[in-house]
This record gives sequence, C-alpha cells and structure tokens, in this order.
Amino acid sequence: MALAVSRATPPLPLHTILPATTLSSLHSHSSLSFAPKPSNFNFLLLTNNGHSNKKLKTFSQDNYRCTVWASQRGYREFRRRPAAARRSKKKDLELNVSICIEEGLPNDPEILSIAELLRLNVPTAMKLAFDNLKSSTFKTRDEAITDVGGFDSIELSVMLCNDEFIRKLNKEWRDEDHATDVLSMSQHVPGLDLPFLMLGDIVISAETAARQAEERGQTIIDEIRVLLVHGLLHLLGFDHEISEEAEAEMDKEERVLLESLGWKGKGLIQSAYDAESNMNHDMESSDDRKKEGSLRFYKPKFSYIFCDMDGTLLNSKSQISLTNVKALKEALSRGVKVVIATGKARPAVIDILKAVDLAGKNGIISEFSPGVFLQGLIVYGRQGREIFRSNLDLSVCRDACLYSWEHKVPLIAFSNDRCLTLFEHPLVDSLHTVYHEPKAEIMPSVEDLLSAVDIQKMIFLDTAEGVATNLRPFWSEATGGRANVVQAVPDMLEIVPPGTSKGSGVKLLLDHLGITAKEVMAIGDGENDIEMLELASLGIALSNGSEKTKAVANVIGASNDEDGVASAIYQYAF
Repeated sequence: MALAVSRATPPLPLHTILPATTLSSLHSHSSLSFAPKPSNFNFLLLTNNGHSNKKLKTFSQDNYRCTVWASQRGYREFRRRPAAARRSKKKDLELNVSICIEEGLPNDPEILSIAELLRLNVPTAMKLAFDNLKSSTFKTRDEAITDVGGFDSIELSVMLCNDEFIRKLNKEWRDEDHATDVLSMSQHVPGLDLPFLMLGDIVISAETAARQAEERGQTIIDEIRVLLVHGLLHLLGFDHEISEEAEAEMDKEERVLLESLGWKGKGLIQSAYDAESNMNHDMESSDDRKKEGSLRFYKPKFSYIFCDMDGTLLNSKSQISLTNVKALKEALSRGVKVVIATGKARPAVIDILKAVDLAGKNGIISEFSPGVFLQGLIVYGRQGREIFRSNLDLSVCRDACLYSWEHKVPLIAFSNDRCLTLFEHPLVDSLHTVYHEPKAEIMPSVEDLLSAVDIQKMIFLDTAEGVATNLRPFWSEATGGRANVVQAVPDMLEIVPPGTSKGSGVKLLLDHLGITAKEVMAIGDGENDIEMLELASLGIALSNGSEKTKAVANVIGASNDEDGVASAIYQYAF
C-alpha cells in the first residue's frame, strides 16, 4: 500500500511518458506520503488516438451528471479551459472520469473488462465519498477539499498499469525503487478559485493487485475496487500515516464505502495489516519467482493447457488463426506449458505449427516435447521419447482393409509417422493437403499393407451422411469388442484399439511428468476429447463440438471459427 500526494503546484506540461516494459517488481506493504518534486507532473489520460477523447456514456444520478470517458491506448496532455470559455454554474455537478490503460499491460479481455467495470464503478464511488464528506465529521482529514458542490465539475483519472510502470513512478516521486499497489496524486491547489476541481490521478498496478487478490482469496476486480477506494480517500484528504487516530479514521471510512457500494473485501488498511500478521506470506520466494520470469502479468491458474487440434485449435478450414497463435505465445510467455493432445500424427502437428512459429525449441511442439498423438495411441514424454504405444488388432485391420477394397470407401492406416492406403482417392489426398497428415503411401494389396507395419488406428473417409448412416452403424457392430469407433470430425470414422483413448493417453503423460489434474486446463470439441475434459481440473468444450462433449464440459466456449482457444486462454488460464 502506498500513496503519492502532490498539492504544491498545478500540473506543468506533460513530459515523455515512461517507457513500458514487462519487468515485475517486489510488492511492498509500506505506505509513505511524499512531497512533490519541483519538476514536471504527469497527467495521464487515455484517448482514442492520442489526440482526442471519445465520450462513451452520460447518465444522471441524483444531483450528479456523470460523464465518463474511455477509449483505447494513448495519452495526451490535459489543458485547463481559459476563463472566457468557462460555462456558467449549473445545478448538477459534472464528474469527468478517465479510465486509462498503460500500454505495458497485456492486451487481453480481462483487463478491458476491468476497465469497463471501472468506467461504471468510479463515478458511483465518487458520489458516495462526496456525500460522506457533507454528512460526517472527521478529526484528522485534510479539509483542503470541503464542499465539492462549489464546483461545476470534477476531473479524475484512474490508470491500470504494470509493476514496472508504477515502480518508476514510485522511484521518481517517492525515491522508493520498488513496485506498489496504488499511488494517489492530487492535482488540487487549495485557495485557487476555479470552477472545476482537478481531483487528481489514481494509479493501480494490475500485476500487484492480482497477486494480492490471490493471497486474500478474492477476485482481481474486488482487489482493484479496494485499491480504488483507498486511493480516492487519499485524494479527499485522508492520510493513515500521520497518526493512529488518522489510520483508524481512514480504515473506518474504507469499510463504510465498500459496504455502502456492496463491494467485497476489507479495506486496504485492514488487508495490509492482516498480510503483515500472516507468517505464511513469503516475500522472498515471491521475488525469486518473478526473477525466473514465470509471472508476466499475474500468476496463471493452470500450469498446463492440453489442447486438441482439429475442430479446436484449427478452424473449419484446418487453419490456425493469428489470434489463437498470439494467445498461445502469451501463455508460453507467462510460464504455462501447452501440450498437444490430438488424433493427428506428430509430423502433421509440427508441420502446421511450424508455419506460425510455434514449433521448435521455443514453441509448443517439437520432436523433443511431450504430447499425445493418434488419439492417445502414441504418447511421447520427456525429451520426446515414446512412453506408450497401442496397436490395433490385426484381424480388425484385415476386415477394415477388405471392406475398403470391396466398397471402394477410402481408408487410411496410421503407423507412427506413416500413412498407408490401398488406392488413390481425392479424400485420401485431402488428408495430406488439408489436414497436413503424412502423404499416404499406396500399397499394392491388403496383405502388403498388413505386413508392412504395425497399425495404431484406421480412418474411413466419407461424407458426414455416409459416416452417420452407413459406416458408424456397421463398424460399431463389426468390431465385436475387438476395437472402438470414435469421431473427431463428422466426415471421418476412426477405429482404435479398445481401452485406449486420448483421455487415457493424457493420464499416462500426467503420471509420467508428475502432474496432477488440478494443474491442467483442457480444450477440445470431439467425442474423442470427452475423457480428457473430464480428467482436467477445467474442461472447456468449444461450441462447435459434439453434444456429448459439451454435456461433460465445465465450460462451453466460443467456436473454433471464433478463436475459441484464444478466448478460453485469456478468460480461464490466467
């Protein structure tokens, strides 16, 4: 907890904004006031394009007309209106609130969602705090701001930033070279007769807020609201550091505001006191974790993401979107390990992800990374070494090959990194050109195919209608317990060994790596993903998935054509 109160001079021209980085700094529970340096003062205001604001919403609330400003990333200097341009005093008090996002923060939906909630919450909190000034008697509060009704309008800026940004502000204004949770910067100049009140700026580190939220068992928005209330009270003249009586008075007002607003959490003063009393809070280990680079924004909820390919990571055109690529790279940057669990052969996955710079040493797949392939029939563990393989019963393979030859229904036999077939067919070609599987080798006869390799699984290719009306009913009976039939996509029927599945392959890999299911989030769409989703701590089925898969999932996400994997990662992984 920290505050930054400047009351001596009005703001001077904006100087160069501090460069944005992703460096994390150690949080401190200390709270110190400081006198402003006789240098430039930063007034940080979010605008649409760096040149002009966009007013999103105006609404009335009792005698307050709240005009809320918000937009995309960028900054401009705020200039006072000349005296000639000042409007005549009206009955309503106008609240001009700027919600700012520092450009160093990750551009993910949760940050934008928090900013949108603040856009609605801040004016309400301001009004209640102003009302309390009129209705309560405070013994220790600085009364430089008394009756806000004497102003035409009030200006307030609230910024969300990362640890590095707030650390630099803390260093510049307080000579404290570490990150903190909140800084309050007053721009009010007592005695200066102006029609508007420039209340100041509240700067909140979302990184520190997220860590504190986890420690206190609440959500990040709850923690940010607590920090907002604390910062707002500082701007109104409360200062818990001047005496025990002042601390008690500000602590009480924090609790009053939070309870009146219906917001969760204790006040920041009480929360900080509890944290200091908690011997389990180890700041040294927290600092070590940040030095390892495992915490970019805030601690991920899961250590591993197990992700399907066809119908999940890949869209309906069997392509991976740039949005999904960005989300996967974001997960990697935050220390989350992504493991592919798919019906595809490993060379196909490497080929697809190589095109988007996600294969190789720093990607999510390589010949040396763990993974679950061919519906869990081949599992690779540490250093990419094979730890499990299951082959299809030879009699099932022979029956399937004879059926394919007799009915001229294309069939692909998968053997490790090879694909074999009995005749040319456009659907056979599409498995390579569209789905990136190894190009099928045409074998001269059924016996030649069966004697060439051990087969892990076979796939019949047909129309979705042909699979549903002919192939699936027939082979569900014809296997006679010697094999199972599963579907990942509507126009393919897969025949796999009994007792094996993608879920069992994932379980084998977890045991091999020493990972608990609590550490895993899984994303899939097909029936072959059901056991994997049930096994994971959080199973997410995309909306394009089968009804059976969605029925067992914890969450139903956006479709694979709507960047469902990216949405799931941003919403649930961090």
